[in-house]
Amino acid sequence: MFTGIVQSTAEITEVTDHNGIRTFVLKFQQGFCTDLEVGASVAVDGVCLTVTALVSEISASFDVILQSLRITTLSQLTTGAQVNVERAAKDGAEIGGHPLSGHIDFNTPIADINYMDDNCRVRLSLAAAWEPYVFPKGYIALNGASLTVSQVNKTEGWFEVWLIPETRRVTTFSAKQVGDAINVEIERGTQVIVDTVRATIQESLGEWLPLLEKTLAAQGVDIDTLGQRIQSRITQKS
Repeated sequence: MFTGIVQSTAEITEVTDHNGIRTFVLKFQQGFCTDLEVGASVAVDGVCLTVTALVSEISASFDVILQSLRITTLSQLTTGAQVNVERAAKDGAEIGGHPLSGHIDFNTPIADINYMDDNCRVRLSLAAAWEPYVFPKGYIALNGASLTVSQVNKTEGWFEVWLIPETRRVTTFSAKQVGDAINVEIERGTQVIVDTVRATIQESLGEWLPLLEKTLAAQGVDIDTLGQRIQSRITQKS
């Protein structure tokens, strides 16, 4: 498990491919590898990877399988690229962001970046399949960083987050440009509740479901929004 608080960035110093496996060698900042062992987990741009070898006091290698290359942005990375990194959380560690599994759901391009003094608002494209799980004030992880969704537009297919100066300083976000793809992990609690609410309503109402959806639509609400609101209240209470 990870906390969603990116600890630093790392540089990819070597990339090799063999039998469908891509191996990355990462050079970390001083101190990151202290007590790091083969078999340990490290989130690389939000992707949970396993240390396969310790190359030096500040370098380690990781293998990435084909499925991860297909879903994440790791397939696009080359030597010299900078990535966000976080070591797996230890028992009792403070969760400064929100719990992350390191299992990426999809990647999506940056649609717009807007700087206002020290504020930075980033807009990202949102496919219809993932709309039920992304809502204002909900958690989301972008390249391993735990962030809060500020606004969602389902009609136009996008969502926005705001980045504080400290987040931009510690991560690679300051170097990102419009069109760059970002790894996204949705918040698991949200997914479970939204899916459960929808399944329960469908099972209970059966043929009456279209009528409920029509009634909710007239109020600007849908079934997935009900699940989102339940999750939002749970998050606020916790």
